[in-house]
Amino acid sequence: MIAFLQGNFMQLTPAKLIIDVGGVGYEVNISLHTYEAISKKEKGMLHTYLHITENAQVLFGFHELQEKDLFLHLISVSGVGASTARMMLSGMQPEEIIRAIVQGEARQLEQIKGIGKKSAERLVLELRDKLSKITLTQNPTGGFATVAKSTPSQDAIQALVSLGIQKAVAEKAVDKTLQAQGSDLNLETLIKAALKNC
Repeated sequence: MIAFLQGNFMQLTPAKLIIDVGGVGYEVNISLHTYEAISKKEKGMLHTYLHITENAQVLFGFHELQEKDLFLHLISVSGVGASTARMMLSGMQPEEIIRAIVQGEARQLEQIKGIGKKSAERLVLELRDKLSKITLTQNPTGGFATVAKSTPSQDAIQALVSLGIQKAVAEKAVDKTLQAQGSDLNLETLIKAALKNC
């Protein structure tokens, strides 16, 4: 198991990072929460989880060990896969997810794409006691770096597609969000709002 990677951040988008570790480039799937934390850094360390299925091996990276622990808790629940867990960590801050589960606010969890009523209730039922014992440190929020030669709307669409949403649906969701809330949204806010319109 690959516990962590430390190296240079080569290509960073809101959903993926290529990290150069001793001349080897690892493609790592990340959440918006991790993207926010590392967007202005050129190098660093990510805690990682290697998700192995019959058809693929996918590496997930986390800026904080607590976020990785929450991710592992989420995927331990039946019906919540790795992609859905990353979607949750992109749609809400880790501390918001924990608060919603511990306080039994299943409806708040249902607002995340891929989480239906049954899954939300199962998350509360299975994780309430476990998550009530942990706390997450909250990093100061910073600005988001814009990927060169692309607009925030293009970056948002790319991030949504990377999270498993069809491109046409992602484009409509981003357009709808921009029309409703204006074009001055930062990237994180745009992606989170667009997720609710998918």
